[in-house]
Amino acid sequence: MSETIWSLLPPVVTIILALATKEVYMSLAIGIFMGAFMFTGFSVLGAIDTMFKIMSDKVGGNVYILVFLVLLGIMVAAIQKSGASQAYGDYAARTIKGKKSALFVTMVLGVLIFIDDYFNCLTVGTVMRPVTDRFKITRAKLAYIIDATAAPVCIIAPVSSWAAAVTSSLPEGSEIDGFALFLSTIPLNLYAWLTVIFMLVLIWSGKDFSRMAGFERKSGGTLVIPEEYADDESSAPVGNGRIIDLVLPLFVLICGCIFGMLYTGGILEGKGVADAFANCESARGLVIGSFIALVFTFVLYIPRKVLSFGTFCSCFGEGFKQMTSAIMILTLAWTLSGVVGKEYLNIGGYVGNVVSDNASVAIMLPALFFLVAIGLAFATGTSWGTFGILIPIVLAVVNNDQNLMVMTVAAVLAGSVGGDHISPISDTTILASAGAQCHHIDHVSTQIPYVMVVASSCVVGYLVDGFTGNGLAGGVVALVMMLAIQLFFLKFRSNV
Repeated sequence: MSETIWSLLPPVVTIILALATKEVYMSLAIGIFMGAFMFTGFSVLGAIDTMFKIMSDKVGGNVYILVFLVLLGIMVAAIQKSGASQAYGDYAARTIKGKKSALFVTMVLGVLIFIDDYFNCLTVGTVMRPVTDRFKITRAKLAYIIDATAAPVCIIAPVSSWAAAVTSSLPEGSEIDGFALFLSTIPLNLYAWLTVIFMLVLIWSGKDFSRMAGFERKSGGTLVIPEEYADDESSAPVGNGRIIDLVLPLFVLICGCIFGMLYTGGILEGKGVADAFANCESARGLVIGSFIALVFTFVLYIPRKVLSFGTFCSCFGEGFKQMTSAIMILTLAWTLSGVVGKEYLNIGGYVGNVVSDNASVAIMLPALFFLVAIGLAFATGTSWGTFGILIPIVLAVVNNDQNLMVMTVAAVLAGSVGGDHISPISDTTILASAGAQCHHIDHVSTQIPYVMVVASSCVVGYLVDGFTGNGLAGGVVALVMMLAIQLFFLKFRSNV
């Protein structure tokens, strides 16, 4: 059943189960077993062996991300214990006036941390969660703001792990400058730009619609913390930390992660900044940066007796505990992506063949590839895997029209992020939930209607791009359409 329409079944079943039952772990496990069962010719024992082999390979290949999560969890626990988060929350409550200001500051921080989406999700959540909690902003709304300023910002940032991933997606032997191609797609990435504008309008209006409005109304202005993230006595502040004890560790974390990426890209071997970012190992760089920050936090806290040595050491176990839910979901999501990957059911090969066989109408290519990218990213939960599959196909199909090629690659990148946003098995979406400490399915279900408004406008925009050959025209049409739909819902459906 490899590389056939049946390869779509495991991720589709997983997503339906997750949205219907809100039981993410079991839904993922069922989808994984179903995929392995199909691949092994319906052998139960073979399926069990296959699913754990894939899990082992995926965990091994992503161990840097898991270590980064644990190190960041330890840092978060230490900062919470020190009392620095509470001090910052007290200060922010006095200086930030109202929900709109809190949400706007959250958005700005998310835009500023454009280096990596994983780092973005967890850092913004750590810093802003105490502030948004003060203003009774629901965790689902916070998760949306975090998610909307993670991948959408990284995919239009010239210096980021995403720029490096896109650059490396070009097929070997290609004479195209990958970094120059990425830069040319930035103005045409409609989903990224429209998502940021959509978010600004939401914050400015102070209203929501569809499932987010229902979730906000259900909360009744009361902050509801999911059980898995409920604080216990062990996380209560015990130190005498000040705001500087929050700001300095996070500043060192940001600088450390940037240095880690540059280091893994060869900055110390004479490469320039752009080349170093283009060739970096982002996950490895995040581990180096987070370890540097953790050591710095230890040196900052212990001599000043912000925390005792024993209390700091207790943060190791507590930090790991805080990240357990995210690590579990990520492990299962990676395993499912492996089951439908190239070596097994090969869902990408099936989609690629379908696209190649139906790519004869040039003017439809940007919109067509945008929709295919959304569907593939939604089913597999990976933006990078999606554009890694589709960009070589675009270059093969559109090899004699530079303008059309740039518009189509931009559409692929936009659709990859859009599909990733509505996928419950996406690692970035999972980390946005973890950063906000929001129930994962609450985040996904409230975000989907917002994504669909933006995505439907992008489809029209890319159709206009194809017909006119002008990316600016498509962007204007998409923006006008999105604002019209959004303002209509905010005015007439904000209580629905």
